[in-house]
Amino acid sequence: MTYVATAIGYPYIGENREWKKSLEKFWKQEITEDDFVKQQKEIRLSRIEKQLQLGLNVVSVGDFTNYDRVLDTAAMFGLVPQRFNWQGGKVDLSTYYAMARGTKDAVACEMTKWFNTNYHYIVPEYEGQTLRVTENTLVKHFVEAKAAFDIIAKPTFIGPYTFIQLTKGYDRVSKASFVLALLPLYAQVIKELVAVGAEWVQLEEPALVTSLDKEEIQLVQEIYAQLATAVPEAKIMLQTYFESLFAYEQLIQLPVQGIGLDFVHGYQDNMNALRQHGFPADKVLAAGVINGRDIWRANLAEVNATVKAIEQLSDAKELWIQPSCHLQHAPITTKFETKLDDILRDALAFADEKVVEIAEVVAYLEGKESTAISESMKAIEALKNHPIRNNKTVQQAVQTIEQVDFERNTPFTERLTIQQKALQLPLFPTTTIGSFPQSDEVKQKRNAWRKGNLTPAEYNAFLEQETARWVAIQEELDIDVLVHGEFERTDMVEYFGEKLTGFAFTENAWVVSYGSRCVKPPIIYGDVALETPMTVKETVYAQSLTKRHVKGMLTGPVTILNWSFVRDDIERKDVTYQIALALRKEIEALEEAGISIIQVDEPALREGLPLRKEHWSAYLEWAVGAFKLATASVQDETQIHTHMCYCEFNDFIEPISALDADVISIETSRSHGELISSLQHNPYDKGIGLGVYDIHSPRVPSEKEMLTIMEDSLQVLARNQFWVNPDCGLKTRKEPETVAALANMVAAAKTLRQQIEQSV
Repeated sequence: MTYVATAIGYPYIGENREWKKSLEKFWKQEITEDDFVKQQKEIRLSRIEKQLQLGLNVVSVGDFTNYDRVLDTAAMFGLVPQRFNWQGGKVDLSTYYAMARGTKDAVACEMTKWFNTNYHYIVPEYEGQTLRVTENTLVKHFVEAKAAFDIIAKPTFIGPYTFIQLTKGYDRVSKASFVLALLPLYAQVIKELVAVGAEWVQLEEPALVTSLDKEEIQLVQEIYAQLATAVPEAKIMLQTYFESLFAYEQLIQLPVQGIGLDFVHGYQDNMNALRQHGFPADKVLAAGVINGRDIWRANLAEVNATVKAIEQLSDAKELWIQPSCHLQHAPITTKFETKLDDILRDALAFADEKVVEIAEVVAYLEGKESTAISESMKAIEALKNHPIRNNKTVQQAVQTIEQVDFERNTPFTERLTIQQKALQLPLFPTTTIGSFPQSDEVKQKRNAWRKGNLTPAEYNAFLEQETARWVAIQEELDIDVLVHGEFERTDMVEYFGEKLTGFAFTENAWVVSYGSRCVKPPIIYGDVALETPMTVKETVYAQSLTKRHVKGMLTGPVTILNWSFVRDDIERKDVTYQIALALRKEIEALEEAGISIIQVDEPALREGLPLRKEHWSAYLEWAVGAFKLATASVQDETQIHTHMCYCEFNDFIEPISALDADVISIETSRSHGELISSLQHNPYDKGIGLGVYDIHSPRVPSEKEMLTIMEDSLQVLARNQFWVNPDCGLKTRKEPETVAALANMVAAAKTLRQQIEQSV
C-alpha cells in the first residue's frame, strides 16, 4: 500500500494575521494594488513552504483567497450580478470587493454560514448571465508553486454540485440552463490545469454529505459523467467532508479517480458503508482521520487503528492521510501559546501540529519508529485528570435539572400584554443589537490596561465615559431601547469565557469568521461555572444615565458552545447545560438589579445542526432546552430577546418559536424578499426585530430603502410584533456611518408610525 500525507487545504491568514493586515491596508488605500498583490503572493508561497517543511507529500493550491473561496469561484466563472456594472473580462479587485462588501450604490451579495461551521461565505447570484472563465487563477497558482518549490501541487476548488447548491437566483426551470452553462467551464479549468502538469485536481463537494433526493443524486451522477467525458485525461479527487458521504453505494461509483471521506465527523456511517460496500479498487481513498475542526491533540494510537481498519475494509489502490476537512477552521500554530496551563498546552494541536500528526501517521504506517503515539496518549490522559475537569458541584447541578426548569411561568400571549403595560414602548420600537463601534482609542485603552500601562480605575473611568457618550448619542437619535455599547468586550464569546470557570484563552489562535474578520475562540477545557456577575455593573451604570430602557446583553449558551473550541471528553449537551446554568444566575442578577429587557443572543444556534435533517431533532432538543434553561426563571414583566444572523428562517421557524423568547431579531437586509416569502408560508406569532440594514457593509442605506423593507414586512407581521433594528452588532463599523445609518433607521420607523396613524 502506498501512503501519501496531504491536506485538503491550509489556513490563509498567516501566523500573525499578515493576510488580514495586508487586506485591510489595501481597503484603506494605505498600500497600492501592486503592493497588495505582491504581499498576497508572499503569504501564499510561505504557507506552501511551511507545509512541505512539516512533512506533507502533496500540498494544495487554490486553498488561498483574497476574501472568500466561493466568491473566487463565482468570479472565475463571471457570476457577477448586474448591479455591480461589471463590463466583462477579468473580474478586477474593485468589482470583487464590491460583491463582498457592497458600495454606495450597490448592496453586497448575501453572506451566510458555510455548512455547520462559524465561517460565512458570499452567496453566488445567478441572473441568467452569460458565463465564461474570466481567469484561471488555479493555473496561475499551480505554476507559481511549481516555479518556487519544484513541486506538482494539487489544485483544489469548490466542486460543481456544491457550487450549484450554494448559488441562488435560479428556479426549477432555469436550473438546467445554469448547470449546462457551468459544466463546460469546470471542464475548461480542469483541462487547462492538466495542460500545465497537474496530476490531480481536487473538487470539494461537502454538499454530498447532506441529504440528497433521487433527482439530486442523478444530477451528481450526470455532472461527473459529463466531466469524465469532457476531460478523460484528468485525475479527479472528489473531496467530501463535515459528515459521511450520502448514498455511498451509488456515489462511490462516480467516474473519478479518488474520493475523500471524513472519518472523524462521519466516522460511524463511513465505516459502516465500507463494511457493507467496500471501496473501488481502481480509486484512491483520501481518509480524513485527523480532526480539522478542533484544537485537540489526536490520540495517534486510535488514529492508526482507524487507518488500519480502513485499509482492511477497502480495496483502495492508494491511501491518502489527511485532516477531516480544510484546516481553515483551526488556528495556525501553538508555538505562540506561552501563557497556557502546561497540561492544556500539551494536549493542543492547531493546523501546523495537525500537519505533523498526519506526517507521523504516515511514518508509522511505513514502519518508521516514533514516540509520537505514546506522547499523545500521555498528554490526553493528563488533561483528563486535571482538577478543572472534576468539579463535582457543577456536574451534580446538571444531573439534577428538572423539566420545570425549562419553562416560563406564563404563556407568551399573556406575557405580551403584561410587558406592553410595563415597558410602555411605542409602535415599531427601535433598538440596536448590542455593540457600538470600537474606535482605535477603545482598542488602545484596552491594550494599555491589559499590559498594565493603565490602572483598572483609569480603564473603568474611560469605559464609563464612552458608555455615557453613546447613551447620549442614542437618546439624541431617539432610539427607544438603548444598549450600553459593550466597549469592555473584545468578542461576544471571549468576554464571557474570561469570567466563567472552565475556559482558557490563547494569545494568537485566530480563525476567519468572514472576509478579513478574525476571531480567537476560547477553549472550554473544564467544568463551567459562574462565580461573580459578569455584566451587571456596566448595564446598571448605563441605565442610571437614562429614563429609557437599557437592555442587558448576554451571549447564549449554544453560541458560547459553538463559537468555542469545546472539550471532547463529555457530551456537548452537558457542556451547554453547564453554561446555561451559569447564564441563568447572571440573568437573575440583571433582573434583580432592575433591568427589564435582557437579550440572550443565539446567532450560532442553527450552525450546530447536523447537516442531515433526519438528525436535527436530537440536537434541537438539547440546544433549545439550553436557551430555555438559561432564560426561563425570569418574571413575566421581564422581556427576553434573542438575536440570530444569516439564519434560513423558513426551515427553522419551529425551533425559533420553541425558544419562547419574547422578541427575536434577525437579518433581513440582504435577503428581505426571502424572509417575507417565508413568513407568508410560516407565520410567526412572537415579537420579531427585522434587521433592516446590513452592518457588514460600510454603505449607509437611505431612509426610503429601510422603509421599503418595513412596509413589505407589514404584509406578514402584526404591528405589535414588529421591532426595528440593524441586522447585527455595530462593533466593526465607523462612528459617522453608524450614526448616519441609525438616524435613517429611526426616521423610517417614525414615518411608518405616521402612516399607520393616518390610516386609522
